Amino acid sequence: MNGITNVSRRDFLKTGATVGGGLVLGIALRAGARTRGGQSQAGKAGPFEPNAFLRVATDGAVTIIVPQSEMGQGVATSLPMLVAEELDADWKTVRYEQAPADKAYANPLLGMQLTGGSTSVRSFWEPLRLAGAAARAMLIAAAAKAWGVEAGTCQTENGTVVHKASGRKMTYGELAAAAGRLPVPKTAPLKSPPEFTILGKPLHRLDTPLKVDGRAAFGIDAAPEGALVATVERCPTFGGKAAKVDDAAAKKVPGVRMVVPISSGVCVIADTFWAAKKGREALKVTWDNGPLAGLTSDKITQAFEAAAKTAGTVARNEGDAAKALASAAKRIDAVYQVPYLAHATMEPMNSTASVTKTRCDVWSPIQAQTMAQETAMAITGLPRESVFIHTMFLGCGFGRRGETDFIADAVEASKAAGAPVRVIWTREDDIRHDHYRPATYNTLSAGLDAKGQPTAWQARIVGPSIFAAHGRIMSLKTGQVDPTSVEGLADLAYEIPNYHVEYIENEPGVPVGFWRSVGDSQNCFIAESFMDEIAAAGKQDPYELRRALLANHPRPRGVLELAATKAGWGKPLPAGTFRGLAMSQPYGSYVAEVVEVSVANDGSVKVHRVVCAIDCGLHINPDTITAQMEGGIVYGLTAALYGNISIAGGAVEQGNFNDYQMLRFQDMPAVEVYIMDSTEAPGGVGEPGVPTLAPAVCNAIFAATGKRIRRLPIRPEDLKKA
Repeated sequence: MNGITNVSRRDFLKTGATVGGGLVLGIALRAGARTRGGQSQAGKAGPFEPNAFLRVATDGAVTIIVPQSEMGQGVATSLPMLVAEELDADWKTVRYEQAPADKAYANPLLGMQLTGGSTSVRSFWEPLRLAGAAARAMLIAAAAKAWGVEAGTCQTENGTVVHKASGRKMTYGELAAAAGRLPVPKTAPLKSPPEFTILGKPLHRLDTPLKVDGRAAFGIDAAPEGALVATVERCPTFGGKAAKVDDAAAKKVPGVRMVVPISSGVCVIADTFWAAKKGREALKVTWDNGPLAGLTSDKITQAFEAAAKTAGTVARNEGDAAKALASAAKRIDAVYQVPYLAHATMEPMNSTASVTKTRCDVWSPIQAQTMAQETAMAITGLPRESVFIHTMFLGCGFGRRGETDFIADAVEASKAAGAPVRVIWTREDDIRHDHYRPATYNTLSAGLDAKGQPTAWQARIVGPSIFAAHGRIMSLKTGQVDPTSVEGLADLAYEIPNYHVEYIENEPGVPVGFWRSVGDSQNCFIAESFMDEIAAAGKQDPYELRRALLANHPRPRGVLELAATKAGWGKPLPAGTFRGLAMSQPYGSYVAEVVEVSVANDGSVKVHRVVCAIDCGLHINPDTITAQMEGGIVYGLTAALYGNISIAGGAVEQGNFNDYQMLRFQDMPAVEVYIMDSTEAPGGVGEPGVPTLAPAVCNAIFAATGKRIRRLPIRPEDLKKA
């Protein structure tokens, strides 16, 4: 994701105001800054919800405005922890609110309001701490003024300002109004890690009680007054459209209000979802299946294979890999393939919109508020200040809710109906009309010297570009390479003197998008499986070879050693059980995983144990880190064992969890997560648990059977004993 917005500390700390008897602090208000209710409040007296990251009320409640979407990854707790730490807040008083869609809440690393790329903590690590530090300085100044003492003689403790010399103490609630009348300091010193009292602690998540007692409102729960419900019949083929629609029977279904064409297909709008679904089933649509009607998975693979015989755009070139391969004592070659994958979020795509002549409101489980707002603006013709995005809880995101097709459905339906409309996708809609993780075809070669050490590494990646699909890179002919296509292969830390990676963009026409851990999700499987092939060809222990190649890279070597030690690498295992390992370095973090696997006579694979070590820099909440590693392992194992979207007749063949299988409880391995101590800046945790799982499992399968898995998903028929 390109486009980085830099905000100076001074600009960030510019806004301080007294609001409703409390203190408000946040980034400088930009034009069009609005509250969740949609009315501009800057400069108004009385209680309101400002575009700010922090509000301290006179009753002592501390409210943090969270700029990122909560989709289970824990940002509704980790981001408030950043503010609360520097504020010296009493954690029991901390609450959070979801930020509205506004430029004020743009992700500094992504240049827009977007949750993705495991950037939430990394992006707001400094801005939110600065907000808390400045507020703390203002509270101290207010207390010092009230007591007639120097601010330097006061300190903060758990939501209070204390003057120890006199024994006086005031709560933040008591100081809030006075602090709000003070100028915002130009600088605000931040704590050093040894001073942290909140960060690094396993605090309970702020959103858990809401989800336990049912108060949590997910996108599918949105129900503005008078809302209708809709579902959309879509052309099964990519790029197809309706040629003829007979909606007479659909309109006779009780509860159906209307049938209207929208960009994605034929929309049936009704009083209830059941009525909309029955009306949809009654439609008679003749489809124009378009130019991709003959597309199949085999044809895609053939096109990729042909493209792989041509030169690509260079993503990394060190030394002379071709020359080193020609003179190598031993050469190995391999082809690795990965399929398209669906996101399969537990909450299917949905969105609710209310469009009038002067205003558009959207309630949705979204990752990309900026893009959702712009989509609604384009459809309605309304200016930005008249389009309001209400971010709901997300029942999983995985990158899928960074798209806006489901937003467009709701806005178009509401515009046509003249009433609020909630559009709900079925599971079949969700799986057959996704923006898929790209399928790729990859050729790899390695050269080894007489001692079995790799001297050359050459890789060629063929597949569609996510960035090109989203218009972020106009052409790869100018030498630009989509970073999501090569990450995990072009940025390996292993020290191999001759290293060459190329990328060839090939676009079959299947829509692609960001899938949890993006390019690393497939390229780590390819790279780490091939590294095991190199180890075997050179008669090297796969762990020791990696250690040697990481001699000058302490962080990835550290997680590798920790995972291997905790897993007992090299120690005996029960009969029939074998180990495999892999490592990766996605999103500013370093992860290594060791798995224990057995393979039955029928070729079925059982993963018994996963040992995961992560170095994600400074910890925010270790419970969240552990949970995200566990969740990533489940996601990665599901994809490795079952994930496959196949194409026939220009359409996706899978449609529900019967043919797009999820990992079941009985197949869940024991998982151990070990977090390395670090003083480095925080790295990502939402995605880094995914990439290493598949190669670790496949490397263990090789140890068990002597068979290499070079194509996912793992197929029992390929491992079945004769």
